[in-house]
Amino acid sequence: MNSYERLMRRLRGEPIDRPPNLDIIMNFAPHYIGETMKPYYLDYRVLVASNLAVQPVFSFDIVQAISDPYREAHDLGSEIEFPDDGMPMLMQPAILDYADLKKLKYVAPENGKRMSDRLEALRSFREQVGGQVPIMGWVEGALAEAADVRGINELMVDLVMEPAWVEELLEKCCEVEIAFARAQVAAGADIIGLGDAVASLVNVEHFQKYALPYEKRIFDAVHEMGALTRLHICGRTAHITEYMVHSGADIIDIDWMVDFKHAAETIDDRAAVCGNFDPVTVMLQGTPDDVRAATFKCYQLGGARWLSAGGCEIPDGTPHANLYAQAEMLQEIGAN
Repeated sequence: MNSYERLMRRLRGEPIDRPPNLDIIMNFAPHYIGETMKPYYLDYRVLVASNLAVQPVFSFDIVQAISDPYREAHDLGSEIEFPDDGMPMLMQPAILDYADLKKLKYVAPENGKRMSDRLEALRSFREQVGGQVPIMGWVEGALAEAADVRGINELMVDLVMEPAWVEELLEKCCEVEIAFARAQVAAGADIIGLGDAVASLVNVEHFQKYALPYEKRIFDAVHEMGALTRLHICGRTAHITEYMVHSGADIIDIDWMVDFKHAAETIDDRAAVCGNFDPVTVMLQGTPDDVRAATFKCYQLGGARWLSAGGCEIPDGTPHANLYAQAEMLQEIGAN
């Protein structure tokens, strides 16, 4: 059973040989092949090579075009700095005052420098592992994208002071994200992940108004093209877990600080639950025995279609022995 078959059968509730491993891998991957971070963000060939290197070694059941949250924002005019071996930094958002919203012009994914680079990565994945390993593309949720083109502190104030203006901004962001998601599916993505981390910072009312409807519209567009969807909201999401289901996501990631049993019971069989051990204290700082225990506990709590992963990205510098321990435990769990 290859990784593609394993994941698709798991999502359908059919028998498999072992639970799939959907760890999110970003900065760990380029260092594994001796590259620095900057080319991983800016050159699809490095992203593809690093993913294809780590996937079979650590028994990941996915290759992924995710790298950082600033692809769309960069192409929409936000100023992003790329240190040679560090995380990208938002230096200046595209929208500095309310009047700048009129200047925010739609950019087709194939015409955006960084969005088109992700499309090239997906085409390369499809050529090399299509049908063998699930290929995951990525978009930002409209609310997360609004934070990347406006600035997160400014956006939090805008939600209270200028709600109508925020809705206009979200419409523009959503248009870009739907087009980007569709282009990624056409390029070869089997799954579109959607990152909406800022949504964990708002209350239920604001989530229902400013995040959920746009997540659903993006996922509806992906489903129309026959691909699957994965919702990833970092942080404390217990207050919005029930509403996350209404996005229509096929896979819902749960971060480590959320009660996994309660989240899995809340989601029930409406989506596959993915997570949720602490990627820092368990995977980065823990021992192989810690990883094995955490992986098994998540299996016990996650339900019939549970997918293994850390609550968020596997940190750079994670000991290889710990990733092997996760894979070994999944193999021991087997078809149960």
